[in-house]
Amino acid sequence: SSTTQATLTCLANKGFPSDWTMSWKVDGTIKGQTTNPGVLEKDGLYSWSSTLTLTSQQWTMAREVTCEAHQSSQPPVTQTLRMADCSG
Repeated sequence: SSTTQATLTCLANKGFPSDWTMSWKVDGTIKGQTTNPGVLEKDGLYSWSSTLTLTSQQWTMAREVTCEAHQSSQPPVTQTLRMADCSG
């Protein structure tokens, strides 16, 4: 039997300095955290990307998934995807 998965990608850009951390929450529970080094862009600011893979069961059960970018000296930046807004 084939296993169906959902892969979500979160992109963050125009950040400074480079030591931001990206984390994922599913219904408020932390599911993953990455501290990939930022990519220095031509404008002198940094960009990051992070992916989260959920099984079809996790995807079906989840109500919302939040991507959060945070850095020690600045307030976190969050983006929430509500499953009710997704089709398929």
